[in-house]
Amino acid sequence: MPDIVISVENLSKSYQLGVIGTGTFRGDLQRWWAKQRGLPDPYLKIGETDDGNREGETLWALNDVSMEVQQGDTLGIIGRNGAGKSTLLKILSQVTAPTSGEVKVKGRIASLLEVGTGFHPELTGRENIFLNGAILGMNREETKRKFAEIVDFSGVEKFIDTPVKRYSSGMYVRLAFAVAAHLESEILIVDEVLAVGDAEFQKKCLGKMGDVAHEGRTVLFVSHNMAAIENLCKRGIVLNKGSIEFIGTQDDAVRNYLSSFSDQKVSLKDRDDRMGSQSVRVTEINIRDQKGNLLNAIQSGQAIDICFHFEVNGSTPIDRAIFSIVVKSQLDVPLFLHHNRLTRQDFGVLPRKGSFIIHIPRLPLPPSTYYLTYSIIKDNSYLDGLNNAIQLTVIEGDFYGSGELPPATHGNFLLDASWHLKADSSN
Repeated sequence: MPDIVISVENLSKSYQLGVIGTGTFRGDLQRWWAKQRGLPDPYLKIGETDDGNREGETLWALNDVSMEVQQGDTLGIIGRNGAGKSTLLKILSQVTAPTSGEVKVKGRIASLLEVGTGFHPELTGRENIFLNGAILGMNREETKRKFAEIVDFSGVEKFIDTPVKRYSSGMYVRLAFAVAAHLESEILIVDEVLAVGDAEFQKKCLGKMGDVAHEGRTVLFVSHNMAAIENLCKRGIVLNKGSIEFIGTQDDAVRNYLSSFSDQKVSLKDRDDRMGSQSVRVTEINIRDQKGNLLNAIQSGQAIDICFHFEVNGSTPIDRAIFSIVVKSQLDVPLFLHHNRLTRQDFGVLPRKGSFIIHIPRLPLPPSTYYLTYSIIKDNSYLDGLNNAIQLTVIEGDFYGSGELPPATHGNFLLDASWHLKADSSN
């Protein structure tokens, strides 16, 4: 049976909200005296508001968390912003202390939590490599053996003797990850900080973490990229408001996390802002994966079915209906349109109750929030239609099968294409 390398029992971490000290006794005294007289804080910057009324309020970043991690485990930690993921990793890495509870760690930990963690800005890249090795308990000879491999992986060899304070954030992360992944630690902890690096390096890092896991070392990985969690990790933990909501396989953990988003099973029976004659009326919309599971969030590139449940009103048969959808951005910009006439699919006479289902084999949208509008038309007349009938929540996914997505600022549509190189035969 594998050894337990991390044991967490009833772990909690709280932070006190309110006024922070000015840094001097005189300043603190002036602030206190102003408060006694009901005057504004003399040390507030222009535009800031006085949050002194929150003094004494407690924020629990973690609340009674217990878990065990076995040697060789690859554990994905997922949850929304503010769920407590980074706080948990900081406590495990001994960057901060818990308020209560106990943490037992067996083995050396190499961690990459934030840009700058573990590096001294005045030291060069070379010096920081040896410093990190010493912190992990490695002697100089052990670090020397890994030095060339670390520098090669990081790609910053030209700047290895430059103080790291002059590095860009991307260079910083490249070297920091190379150090954490290559030095002989039993446990590797990596936060979402990899998002700072370029896409090529992110893919390289994920590959290296996979190699580390295959070597039998333990990996704890925080990411909002569900495809990376599913491909790299064996188990997953879902944190919600500082507490563990779910522990299980990575697939089940991702499914649990996605279910926490706004319900994509939307009843439309009470919507009165419809278009058309209402001879056909869509009563519900839901989104499902290829196993029939209801989806509350969709990964970029995921295969989905969007189901529009309808009822026919009146006794007149309805045939040759055209069902159309338009997906728009948050700025109300149409991104794509589709209807059954484009694919020459005739529904025939509609049943009294049924479902229009559009199958999208690879959703071509980057992570964001979108809105779907539908309409049902016959002979150029609207039978039913709703603007912004449902909200689509799209999260990171592996659209290209490479672990890479272009930044959202580079476009709001993912193009399914491939590249080829051909030599010019005229030369």
